[in-house]
Amino acid sequence: MVEQLLKTPFTELTGVLHPVVQTGMGWVSGPRLVVGTAEAGGLGILASATMTFEELEKAIAEVKGRTDKPFGVNLRADAADAPARCQLLIEYGVKVASFALAPKPELIAKLKEHDIVVMPSIGAAKHAVKVASWGADAVMVQGGEGGGHTGPVPTTLLLPTVLDAVDIPVVAAGGFFDGRGLAAALSYGAAGIGMGTRFLLTKDSAVPDAVKALYLERGLTDTVVTAKVDGMPHRMLRTGLVEELEETSAVKRMGPTMRRTLEFKKDSGMSWAALLKDGRAMKKAQGRTLAQMALAANTPMMLKAGLVDGDTNAGVLASGQVVGVIDDLPTCQELIDRVVTEAAQELRRASSYVV
Repeated sequence: MVEQLLKTPFTELTGVLHPVVQTGMGWVSGPRLVVGTAEAGGLGILASATMTFEELEKAIAEVKGRTDKPFGVNLRADAADAPARCQLLIEYGVKVASFALAPKPELIAKLKEHDIVVMPSIGAAKHAVKVASWGADAVMVQGGEGGGHTGPVPTTLLLPTVLDAVDIPVVAAGGFFDGRGLAAALSYGAAGIGMGTRFLLTKDSAVPDAVKALYLERGLTDTVVTAKVDGMPHRMLRTGLVEELEETSAVKRMGPTMRRTLEFKKDSGMSWAALLKDGRAMKKAQGRTLAQMALAANTPMMLKAGLVDGDTNAGVLASGQVVGVIDDLPTCQELIDRVVTEAAQELRRASSYVV
């Protein structure tokens, strides 16, 4: 492991050695990847949205048993059991709670009472202002280049608007894969970077090797943003299945949607009452229509089919545009060492231009 070369408000806030975050990717960010990231000096984040409560507790316990380094857990703020999951973080002494949606002020306050860093992900400056006013310690902002659910504004335009709006540490995500990106983000004023696809394509990632090979074959134009999977803009690899979904009518998608809802209910162990409660919370928090909420049931099972089972004929593969410039599978240690070393070199080189 390389020594600390970059000290930022984010490293000081979280206690990590390097300002690099492995984002919470459903079915991907499990204990193995999180431990690999933490041991390499970055901040690994467990993805809990695809875990039952019991699976989350087991995953946290496993990470705690394998590393004494800081790590985080990504939570759905609108989940019915969000308070109970936050209590798990408190009980196990998890360092960072990240959220895909803004958590309620009282939940932020409870976590902060126990010295847990609260870092929501946001997609607009006004959302950053809101969560900062509620007490969030930091925010992660993802530009349109990022994989999974994403917005239309690229990181280079979104990041400066957020930096101008808040005075808490900002982690930039969407389009990052190397040390030049980290140096650029720090030059903008960010306190670190978040990477998803780059960490998915490491030896420490549990994604099947055959699926990783498929990612490595792709170019810069081989991703697409579609709302046909779950009703919200979602960036993923172009595959035969995705192209088919793009061309299929909502009526024809309804049968598979209902089948996957039943599969998700079985896998998650949730009751119909719990599913309906989550659906109502999703509708209230995100303003989704009933049709969009039905489509949302597709996401967990279609991602699992692709990223866990390796069945690309039945599953989808979330991906950022950076997939087109990634051509290797390093360990998390090799990746983070390379990124921070290159970033320090780039910052020193750039500083030589100052007269």
